[in-house]
Amino acid sequence: MNDALRKGDHGPPVRQLQQRLAQRGYAVADSGSFDAATWRAVRAFQAQNLDQHGQPLVVDGAVGPLTQWSLEHPKPLIDTPSAVDYAAMPADGGSARGRAALAAAIGELKSGACESGGNNCGAFIRKYLAPAGVAEGNSWCASFVSWCFLQAAGGDTAAMPFAYVPGARAMLAEFKAQDWARAPGSGYPPQPGDIVVWWRVNLRGWLGHVGLVHSVRDGMLYTIEGNRSPRVQGFSYVLSRMDRLLGFGHVP
Repeated sequence: MNDALRKGDHGPPVRQLQQRLAQRGYAVADSGSFDAATWRAVRAFQAQNLDQHGQPLVVDGAVGPLTQWSLEHPKPLIDTPSAVDYAAMPADGGSARGRAALAAAIGELKSGACESGGNNCGAFIRKYLAPAGVAEGNSWCASFVSWCFLQAAGGDTAAMPFAYVPGARAMLAEFKAQDWARAPGSGYPPQPGDIVVWWRVNLRGWLGHVGLVHSVRDGMLYTIEGNRSPRVQGFSYVLSRMDRLLGFGHVP
């Protein structure tokens, strides 16, 4: 497909698009008409998937080469060379509860936690989503972070420092309610076990992404995240040049 498919288009390519969307869990009738329901399904797919370079898709409702590739392939693995060993706990920094959550994340990373059998699917993903009451197939970054803090609380949701939530922005709201959130540009130095939250699609929208801070070294932020790639994985960022950052959260 060389030209982008857009709202209002008709024909076999649109029907094929609708069938692929349905196969990926975005239910839409294969009418051959790129109607409003198909446009919404495309945007929902784009908001939760990556292109072949591991970058979030642009959520514009048009199906060009990048969205088409993502529809036809599983979420890509991302190669992330790093100056730190994500499988090792930082020597110091962070609160006791934050470090315990980070230790749980490191344990999942070392165990090879990843998707299997489809996008946002598999035994690990079901484990993270289940306490939030969310079905397999949904985004799992926030549920992964929640699960790590659940382990830090001994498996007791009542003992968690915040509610077990499946959404990144909802988690940040929990931290703001307890005055544990730190805004971008505040000068706050992230610590091991903190959460880091980004916005997706729209700054004032509802989509987001969240990970756990592993460490900060020489101006670089190192994180452990779920659902940016198909596995629990470490990532690095230039701390002073982080795009779409909503802020950090620190559990004391």
